Amino acid sequence: MKKLFGLVAAFVLSFSVQAVQLKEGVHYEVISDQATEKPEVKEFFSYYCPHCFSFEPLADRLKDSSKENGFEFKKSHVDFLRAAGPEIQEMLTRALVTADRLNAPQASTAIFKYIHRERAVFTKEKDIRNLFILNGVEGEKFDKAFNSFAVKAAARKMKKEQDELSRRRVLTSVPTFIVNGKYKIISTSFEAKTYDELFSKIEEAALQLVKKS
Repeated sequence: MKKLFGLVAAFVLSFSVQAVQLKEGVHYEVISDQATEKPEVKEFFSYYCPHCFSFEPLADRLKDSSKENGFEFKKSHVDFLRAAGPEIQEMLTRALVTADRLNAPQASTAIFKYIHRERAVFTKEKDIRNLFILNGVEGEKFDKAFNSFAVKAAARKMKKEQDELSRRRVLTSVPTFIVNGKYKIISTSFEAKTYDELFSKIEEAALQLVKKS
């Protein structure tokens, strides 16, 4: 009986999420006339942001559903939080890119936990390197990737996009989700009693906007 009730509840929640009719200016805003060449959902976040840490399950869901729904999920680290200096935050941007290049998502997760659960502090590159090593990445591979031209260039690109969106007052807080470079999801517009319900609604909004011209 409990299993049956759970299935019914899941069906009702799924139906309610699917039934959401997105409204411009309420659930999303148009931030550009031009869309990206390929469909994408991009999350702007900071490792120092506790809400971003709470939203990691949503990021995982979007990443998991990206292939079957024909889009790419990307993460972009920002450096405007006051929890640490710009130099350390820039290093963490490179750490994000490094984790992606080395296919080591566990290292990115470990950075979140290091800050928000262990209450530890990054003070230098060695701290980041040690965390990667503890999470299965060889030191030499980390050094080569972290200090490579490609990783530094990717970090500069994130910074440039961040500054441009901030200048236009599009990016004022994190986490912020932007779809196809054209639609900014207004996450606070969705009413929900639980994080799971909220994530389902934001995910459905992202999937609808990915297909919107």
